[in-house]
Amino acid sequence: MATAPPPSRRAPRQLQAGRGPRPVTSHPGSVAMAAGALSGLVAVLETYRGRDRVVRALCYGCQLAGGALAGPQAPPSGLPGSLLAVSAQLSACRTALRLFDDFAMLGYSCSYGLGPKDEDVLVRGLSVLCNLANQLYYPCEHVAWAADAGIIRVGSQKWWTLSTALWASSLLLGILRSLRILFQLRRKLRQHQCSTSSPPSRRAVKARVKAEVLSVLADLADLSNAIHWLPPGFLWAGHFPPWLVGLLGTISSLIGIYQASRGGNSEAV
Repeated sequence: MATAPPPSRRAPRQLQAGRGPRPVTSHPGSVAMAAGALSGLVAVLETYRGRDRVVRALCYGCQLAGGALAGPQAPPSGLPGSLLAVSAQLSACRTALRLFDDFAMLGYSCSYGLGPKDEDVLVRGLSVLCNLANQLYYPCEHVAWAADAGIIRVGSQKWWTLSTALWASSLLLGILRSLRILFQLRRKLRQHQCSTSSPPSRRAVKARVKAEVLSVLADLADLSNAIHWLPPGFLWAGHFPPWLVGLLGTISSLIGIYQASRGGNSEAV
């Protein structure tokens, strides 16, 4: 069974790229821009979260390209088969690296606790449930991975199904949380229109609205894939072709990279 990508509800870390001395050339602007882009890429790849985002995008991108090129061919061979094989290897790589994510998730869950007292009660409740689903996801996936590797003698299928269901639950809770925040932000914008609040304040609220809308879109794309990976018979489980799984995952991955480059998700209202 193809492994499910990880929950993505933790706030991304802002990656800051350093910039070296500007070389003296006939086109200093172009060279400096290229050097800055390279420096930024290196800074991203030197962090675990940044590297995971890039690998995730490549994984789904290869699945999208391989599935589109293969068409109805089964099993795919040639270039499409190679691209799908690369996608599977990258997915397995991410699964192995997630063996060490439990403590990071536990640290985040403990630091959040029951949420700030000045935060909306519904947002806090959804966040706590989301953190719980994320926390339970990891050990279930670890058991499934260990079973497939022959380390423990249990059936892996039920553990893959349980981990996927927990991932889907986390995504659904995240969507509901974002929708609640959007409702509150919309009410704030209405209040700003009726008041003499400063333009920077309104711009900040609009930026948070944009971040939450992108989060909803990314979570919806991932949720569609998560349901596809559940046992057949539940909604559209098992009905997506590889190119559609790759397309949805690529959209979600690119949104995540964009949000990380812009400083991550908005704070809760």
